[in-house]
Formats: sequence, structure tokens, C-alpha cells
Amino acid sequence: MVRVPTAMVAATGLVGGYAVARWSKKRPLGGVALAAAGAVAAREWQRKAGNVTAAALSGVYVAAFAGSHPLAKKIGAWPSVFAVAGGVAAASWAVVDRRK
Repeated sequence: MVRVPTAMVAATGLVGGYAVARWSKKRPLGGVALAAAGAVAAREWQRKAGNVTAAALSGVYVAAFAGSHPLAKKIGAWPSVFAVAGGVAAASWAVVDRRK
């Protein structure tokens, strides 16, 4: 079975959640996409690196989501989403995915 890197799952959750909310005009639907990807990523973080790492990266994921809102007021919505998604992906890769 091919495993998708957790960095990609987490980044896709942030970008995809925003895209769904924006294009459907239903913010709760975007939240469902965001939460679903976050749950998948958290499960994989826990499986690969343990509970403490999963909790820390889940906190980073939630903080990135929250932080994207004020950042969007300064640099725009899409740049903000891509910036925080990149940050979460980098953290996930550095802590979990680069391990073999």
C-alpha cells in the first residue's frame, strides 16, 4: 500500500478546507474538510511518531488555521493559506515524514 506523506495530508487539509468553504460559500463544509484531513494526519502522526508528537503537530495544525485569518488581512487570503499550509507541511515533514 502506498502511504501519502503526512505533510501532504495536512497541507491539503488547510488548502482544501479553505477552497471548499470559499467555493461552496458554506464555511461549515470547509470546516468538515479541514477537520477530516486533520484527523487523518493526526492518526498517522500518532502511528508513526507517538502521542506527544501527534498532539504537538495537531496543535500546530489548529494554530495554523487560526493564524491564517489575521495573516490574510495583511497578505491576502490565498497567500495566507498557502503560507500556513507550507509551514505545517514543513513541520510535519521535519518531525515525522523524513524518518524511515
